[in-house]
Amino acid sequence: MLIPAIERDLESLADASRVAVLQRFFKTGPGEYGAGDRFRGLRVPVLRGLARKYQDLSQAEAERLLQSAFHEDRLLALLILIRQYYRGDQAVRDRIHRFYLEHTRLVNNWDLVDASAPHLLGHYLEDRPRDLLTRLAASGNLWERRLAIIATLHFIKQQDFDDTLRLARLLLKDPEDLIHKAVGWMLREVQKRQTAVAEAFLIEHYRQMPRTMLRYAIERLPEARRQAYLKGAAA
Repeated sequence: MLIPAIERDLESLADASRVAVLQRFFKTGPGEYGAGDRFRGLRVPVLRGLARKYQDLSQAEAERLLQSAFHEDRLLALLILIRQYYRGDQAVRDRIHRFYLEHTRLVNNWDLVDASAPHLLGHYLEDRPRDLLTRLAASGNLWERRLAIIATLHFIKQQDFDDTLRLARLLLKDPEDLIHKAVGWMLREVQKRQTAVAEAFLIEHYRQMPRTMLRYAIERLPEARRQAYLKGAAA
């Protein structure tokens, strides 16, 4: 069993001085999206080092780690699963993908989603039907909707933008600011690779886009162009 050794490492590497900052940053107050989440104060590079150290963790142990009340423990579980996914054969990848979908309720903050979705969801679906993303985008769970759009980052990196734009349309009226930010970020990633494709989408939809989504999407455009969008005068 590796869990006792992992827990000892996590406890010994914890930095209590960072906990309060992380709790504010990840909105853990009552009624906030991360309400009740607990932190150890570990930095991501430290967790990546632990993921290498414990990359042979069993699935049962990964599940136990993913069920932890501590945010960093859940992120560590996901980082280990990603390493195992890329090191594994197709049977291993199938198993990890299924496991991931069965535990989306535990991938419950934006950094956990962003670290894992392009790999365990996007990469897996590269050569497969992608109707799963449509179902996730329609979920009542905020994190599943974010999983759907962030998964498309993998496709964007392959110069494949169709699913990003399709899901962006579905999420235009989403009530959550974290979805607005995610959609805007993905549109910005499209714009970095194919400006004409992103601008065609923006011209069609920018007047209906939530302000945060629009600001994220146009962040890297020339200032004059940004102002045209913000003032509703883009054409």
